Amino acid sequence: MTDDPLTLTPEQWQRLASARQAYTDTVSPYYDETLHHVAQRARVSGDIGKADIGALLMWKRLRADTPWAAELMALADADVRRATAAATTAARDNTLSRSSAAQAGRAALASLPGFRTGDALASAVLTAAAPNRMAVYDRRAHNGLRTLGITLSHAPGRYSRYIEAIDQLLTTAPDPIRNWTARDIDTALYWLNTTT
Repeated sequence: MTDDPLTLTPEQWQRLASARQAYTDTVSPYYDETLHHVAQRARVSGDIGKADIGALLMWKRLRADTPWAAELMALADADVRRATAAATTAARDNTLSRSSAAQAGRAALASLPGFRTGDALASAVLTAAAPNRMAVYDRRAHNGLRTLGITLSHAPGRYSRYIEAIDQLLTTAPDPIRNWTARDIDTALYWLNTTT
């Protein structure tokens, strides 16, 4: 990302709005129930345990038959909760910009198996931890940014740059998009290439 503000054409904003509408028209309104349940528990506890990570893993439709999943299950839930509590605190820290909070939250998760590389599951955990601030990252949302002409490298720190791009979109967006949440933007980006 650069310090230059993102500028989209009216047609690009319309494509983003149409993608968001298509997403809400197509995807079951119950699809995010799991995310909402995990977020509700995290709101009360201030952390996310292995059972909720498992729920988010299913919600993201990621594979659990991997070495990292066995490593994560071998950790004490208290250790997992310590790492996710630090990530939750960082993601919710309103004294930090949204992208700085994302960077700090992502760094707090990096010690856990399954969170050392890649941002899909980490972004789900951070979004559950701070649903009003964070957004879910995946390759389709990444491709959605590219469709809009926004380059996001795969270099380390990608999640905070992704959140920075979402922040810039929300800042420069016309009504009613500027009133969307970061999660609204991520679902529009996710769906963007299916509406072409």
